[in-house]
Amino acid sequence: MMRRTRLLIAAVVVVAALIYVIIGGIRGAVVYYITPSELLAQAEQAREKTIRVGGRVVPGSKTWDPATQELRFRLTDGSATVAVQYHGAPPGLFTEGQGAIVEGSWDQAGVVRARSIIVKHSEEYAPPTPRP
Repeated sequence: MMRRTRLLIAAVVVVAALIYVIIGGIRGAVVYYITPSELLAQAEQAREKTIRVGGRVVPGSKTWDPATQELRFRLTDGSATVAVQYHGAPPGLFTEGQGAIVEGSWDQAGVVRARSIIVKHSEEYAPPTPRP
C-alpha cells in the first residue's frame, strides 16, 4: 500500500513537471507584437521600453546604406505607419511589401530603434514554375 502511494505521488510530480515544461516552451515560442496603430495609441507608455511591432514594410520606404549598415523603412498595418531604423544587414528575405516584426525601443523622435527584424513568411504556397 505504501509503495503504491509513493509511485502515485512520483507519477503526479512527473506529469506536473512535464506540463510545466511544455507550457513554458509554448510561451517562449510565441511572438507577441503590437501593430503600428496600437503603438501610436499607447506611445507614451511604450517610450524607451522593449517592444515588438508587426506590420507590412511600406513599398518605397526602404533605404539601405551598406557603408554605414543603416537600414530605414516604415511599417504599416493599413491604418497607421511607424518609422523603423535598424543597424545591420537586412535579413535575407526582407523585401518591401513583406510582413515583418521588429523588436526594439520607441524613442522620443517617434522612431522604432530595432535591435532585430523577423521576416514573416507568406503562408501561401505557390509551386515553382516549370522551365521550358
